[in-house]
Amino acid sequence: MTDFPWLTVLIALPAVGALLVGLLPRENETLAKQAALGISLVEAVLAIVMTTAFKVGGDRFQFTEKYWWIKQFGVHWAVGVDGVALVLVLLSVILVPLVVIASWDEAGRSGGTETPPKRSVKTYFALLLALEAMMVGVFAATDVFLFYVFFEAMLIPVYFIIGSYGGPQRSYAAVKFLLYSLFGGLLMLVAVVWLFPLSQEKLGHGTFMFDELRTMHVDGMTAKWLFLAFFVAFAIKAPMVPVHTWLPDAAAQSPAGALVLVVGVLDKVGTYGMLRFCLELFPGAAKWATPVVLALAVISIVYGAVLAIGQVDLKRLVAYTSVSHFGFIVLGIFAMTTQGQSGATLYMVNHGFSTGALFLLVGFMIARRRSARIDAFGGVQKVAPVLAGTFLIAGLSGLSLPGLSTFVSELMVLIGTFSRHRVPAVLAASGIVLAAIYILWTYQRTMGGPAREEVKGMPDLSLREKVAVAPIIAIIVAMGLFPQPVLKAINPSVKQGLARVEVQDPAPKIIGNVAENGARP
Repeated sequence: MTDFPWLTVLIALPAVGALLVGLLPRENETLAKQAALGISLVEAVLAIVMTTAFKVGGDRFQFTEKYWWIKQFGVHWAVGVDGVALVLVLLSVILVPLVVIASWDEAGRSGGTETPPKRSVKTYFALLLALEAMMVGVFAATDVFLFYVFFEAMLIPVYFIIGSYGGPQRSYAAVKFLLYSLFGGLLMLVAVVWLFPLSQEKLGHGTFMFDELRTMHVDGMTAKWLFLAFFVAFAIKAPMVPVHTWLPDAAAQSPAGALVLVVGVLDKVGTYGMLRFCLELFPGAAKWATPVVLALAVISIVYGAVLAIGQVDLKRLVAYTSVSHFGFIVLGIFAMTTQGQSGATLYMVNHGFSTGALFLLVGFMIARRRSARIDAFGGVQKVAPVLAGTFLIAGLSGLSLPGLSTFVSELMVLIGTFSRHRVPAVLAASGIVLAAIYILWTYQRTMGGPAREEVKGMPDLSLREKVAVAPIIAIIVAMGLFPQPVLKAINPSVKQGLARVEVQDPAPKIIGNVAENGARP
C-alpha cells in the first residue's frame, strides 16, 4: 500500500473533479451537486484507507513521492506526510463532503442573503473541489517551492467564492482578503527564492527540498530576515493580531459552508507553516523571536475574545473567537515544549471541527431568518430544539468544556507553556473566562428566553442538515473523550521538530524533597 501514489491521487482527484463539474451543463444543478458530493466522499474514503497504512513510530515522512518538476531550478514534485500533516489532511477531506451537503441549497441564494450570486451553482461546487485539492497539496508538499505554489493557489478559489457567492459587500471582502494574502505571499516568495542560492552556498547544490534545507545552519541577520518573511506570511494566513482584520470582513460576507473551509482548514496553513518551516528551517531566529511572538499570541487571545463579546453579527462573532483560538495555537507552538506543540497541533484539528460546526449552524440559522444579527433571534430552543442543542454542543466545545474536543488541546497548550513561560500562560488563561462569556451569552440571546414572533415558525434541522452536522458533533465528543490516537500520530513528528530547534522539555524543579509536580525524586 505504501508504494501507491496516495498523495498525488488525493491532490489530483478533486482537481480533476472540479474540472468535470465545471464542464457540466449550467442548468443541471442537481448533477453538479451529486458529482461534487460523490468525488469528495471518494476522496475521504481514500484518505482514511491511506491513514490505516501510516506507521506510527516509522519514518517521519511517509507515502513520499519525488519527481523532477523544474530541474534547472531544483524544484521537485515532492509530497509526503508526517503525523502533523496527516491529521490536517484528514481534517480537510472530512469537512469537504459535509460542507457540500450543508451547501446543497446555499450557492443559489448567497448563503441565505437576498444578494443573488454572480456565478452558477455548478461553479460553486467546482470551486469547493479545487480548494480541496489545494488544501491537501499544501499540507503534503515537502518541496518548499511546491508548498508556496499551493499556498498561493488556494487564494484563487477562495477569492471567487467570497466575491461571487457572498453577501452585499462581498467584493470589498474578497479584495481585502486577496490583498492581505498577496502581501504575505510576496514576502514568502522572496524568502523562498533566497533559499536556493543559500542552499548552494551551504550544501553545495541548490535545492528546495525541506529535508535537505532543514540540515542547513543559517544564522545571523540572514536567518532573522528569512524567518520574519515566512512568519509574517503565516501570521496573515493564521490570522494573528495585528494582521487579522481581513477575517471578520471575509466571514461576514462569505457563504457559511465555504467559511467552514476558510477558517476550519485554510487558516491552519498559517500555524502549520510556523510549526514546520519557521521553527525547523530557522531555529535560532525562532528562539530569538519567541518573546515577541508569545506577546502577540496573548494579545490575540484576549483581543479576539473581547471583540467577540461585543459583536452583533453571528459570523463576525465566530470569526473573532477564531482569532482568539489561533492565539492559543501560536502560543503552544512557540512554547517550545513537546506538550505545547502537540497540544497546538491537536488544537488545529479540534478547532477545525468545533468552529466548522458553529459556522454550519450559523448558516442554517441565517438561511431561516435571512439575517445574521443576534437580535434577530431569541427563543430558538423552543421551536428548533435540535438546532439549539447542536449549537450548544459546538459552542461548549469552543469554550473548552471538559469532555469535548478542544479542552484537551487547550489544557496541553497552557501546561506546556506554563512549564517554560509562566507569565504568558497565566495571561492566556483569561481567554477561557472570556470564551465562557461570549459563548454562553450568545446562546442565551439567540436560543434562550421566549420565542420571538418572527422565530415561532422557524423549522428545526432538516434531515440533510442533520447529516451534515452530526458527524462533526460525533467527532467533537469522541476527540474529547479519547484523543490518544491522534496524539500518537502527532507526538513523534513534534519531538523530531523540537530536536531540530535544539530545545528540551524543562525538567520539574525540586523544592526541598518534593518535585513541583508532586512526585518524589
